Amino acid sequence: MSLGQLKVMSAIESCRTAALGGHVLACEGCDHTHIAYNSCRNRHCPKCQGGAAREWLAEREAELLPVGYFHVVFTAPGPIADIAYQNKRVIYDLLFKAAAETMLTIAADPKHLGARIGITAVLHSWGSAMTHHPHVHMIVPGGGISPDGKKWISCKPGFLFPVRVLSKLFRRLFLTKLAAAHDAGRLKFFGEHAHLAQPQAFAAFLEPLTKTKWFVYAKRPFAGPQAVLAYLSRYTHRVAISNSRLIRADDKGVTFRCKDYRRKGRDRYTTMALRPHEFIRRFLSHVLPKGFHRIRHYGLFANGSRAENLDKARKLLRVPDLQKRDVDAKGNDETDDAQPCPCCGGRMIVIETFEPGCTPRAQSPPQGIDSS
Repeated sequence: MSLGQLKVMSAIESCRTAALGGHVLACEGCDHTHIAYNSCRNRHCPKCQGGAAREWLAEREAELLPVGYFHVVFTAPGPIADIAYQNKRVIYDLLFKAAAETMLTIAADPKHLGARIGITAVLHSWGSAMTHHPHVHMIVPGGGISPDGKKWISCKPGFLFPVRVLSKLFRRLFLTKLAAAHDAGRLKFFGEHAHLAQPQAFAAFLEPLTKTKWFVYAKRPFAGPQAVLAYLSRYTHRVAISNSRLIRADDKGVTFRCKDYRRKGRDRYTTMALRPHEFIRRFLSHVLPKGFHRIRHYGLFANGSRAENLDKARKLLRVPDLQKRDVDAKGNDETDDAQPCPCCGGRMIVIETFEPGCTPRAQSPPQGIDSS
């Protein structure tokens, strides 16, 4: 286990416990009190993504354009996923860059669209069973600004770009960038992959991948802006497994819900049981390198020029600017303050705060009650 994985494990174990401190809420209308423990705010913790997701979504809602949006997925093939596990920072970054360059290049081609598009990209490194499966989800508006900046060019109804064209260019760009990273000595190999440190062995490793089909998937456009936001709320701040998927945990193992993508319909929903150490190993295998950004923006949505490009797009589409909603930026430690009293519906106020590792002066909640 790496130091980063140990920190994630420690944070999740302490989340919403007295180890992190908290505050005591009391109802103004009755004697009901509630102890709310602080969250760890670690980005890999399933409990701590709600507040961050809501704040991020409010910002994106203010940026939505009145056009159709498409969902495109770029997936690294199995052999790449194997070496990506030992080179997360480098290969995940290449996955982002190759996928974004593919979309921007095809969009700029007059044969396909001939415009500058915007992209919001999110990295997921897991499959439903928490196995290592790196892929990038993209949300792309169905059109872009012309090269001269004088008009908005819309894509064909219900169609963005041909998947075969995207797949071939993505494969070429990624393998070129990967070979360059190897030549620059940026890749490390261990165990059964140690021989790939040699240039000839790595070239032989890449050769079959130049001929296989790389998976690029383009879904049908979303049914309106609210559907885009609903999708983003599920995907942007997701971790390898959510609490809602957990069914049972005991000394024998952990049972959770998952999907078998080889099946269709209801049969694809099933359950899986893993030994505790294997469950933890799979979960921690998706801990990202420190400082690595798993949500990125490209093209019209690039951070440096996003506001200017969105203003121009709205003018070309002849729609008014949207006013950004006020967002509670306190974080999810304070979300309990706004909840009414469960006994009488009265207003709950903070009557005490306590430091990490300390016990509140107020009476502790009965055993078995979840104070999160």
